[in-house]
Amino acid sequence: MGFPTERPRRLRGHPLLRALTAETRLCKEQLICPYFVCPGRGVRKPITSMPGQFQFSVDTLVEECQATQQSGLPAVLLFGIPETKDAKGSSGYADDGIVQRAIEAIKERCQNLLVITDVCLCEYTDHGHCGIVSDDPRAGTVDNDATLPLLAAEAVSHAQAGADIVAPSAMMDGQVQAVRNALDERDFPHIPIMAYAAKYASSFYGPFREAAESPPAFGDRRAYQMDPANSDEAMREVALDVAEGADIVMVKPALHFLDIIYRTKQEFGMPTAAYFVSGEYSQIKAAAERGWLDETKAVLESHTAVIRAGADMIITYYARKLADML
Repeated sequence: MGFPTERPRRLRGHPLLRALTAETRLCKEQLICPYFVCPGRGVRKPITSMPGQFQFSVDTLVEECQATQQSGLPAVLLFGIPETKDAKGSSGYADDGIVQRAIEAIKERCQNLLVITDVCLCEYTDHGHCGIVSDDPRAGTVDNDATLPLLAAEAVSHAQAGADIVAPSAMMDGQVQAVRNALDERDFPHIPIMAYAAKYASSFYGPFREAAESPPAFGDRRAYQMDPANSDEAMREVALDVAEGADIVMVKPALHFLDIIYRTKQEFGMPTAAYFVSGEYSQIKAAAERGWLDETKAVLESHTAVIRAGADMIITYYARKLADML
């Protein structure tokens, strides 16, 4: 006796039946909320290109994180906007840096919230690149090897401040190994690494550059971020990060690289994160503001697609809105 190749329509009618039989489930425990922390007090500065998103000072960020914890979200990801910038991004690995102060304040008031920190130099360098700028034009803008000790120092400073997970994002070769070695040597072997393993040189980062105040002063980041045309290269990048000690691997952006998320999960079986980036957020916001689509339905559909592709967790500016929906 043959079996029907299509699910009976009677299971598609009632919304509760659809929920019970759904193959993919999106829940708030899968969501990570990114925040931008800046100097000052009482700051809640709107980000023009990302409606509904803000730069927060440490005190207002703590309040925001308390609300995030109460909403049932498990984690936040921090990006820093420092008081000063220099060629080596030294405020990124200073013990009293803006992110380091934010970590301490959040952990004091939000004990049940995981704090993940972005480990990169682009927010802290006066030139906006993710590493030390090389004098040798053959190096492709940045000096990879000179950058590694600074990324390692930044990760250690975050761990010392109380970070639960560090996330190196500079796309320097060997960055995961450098961070892992430094954490182990400084008695932080228990701190996991979320590696930006397949990070593409995407046009969808534009609003983030405003939010983090980190556009490159010259050139671009294509010398060390990935070509959007390449997928096999992404698998090689992920494999290197796994071999170097990554505990979680990330694909960025998310919605426009669902095939990479799928391949990553299928080929490595690692805990896999996807970053629903600023441009992916802002395009939905812009269309919704013009009445061109239903924002709630678009947000649920797009984030469900990311989980369906294989992601275990999503870093998204829609995390708080999704928590309310779910």
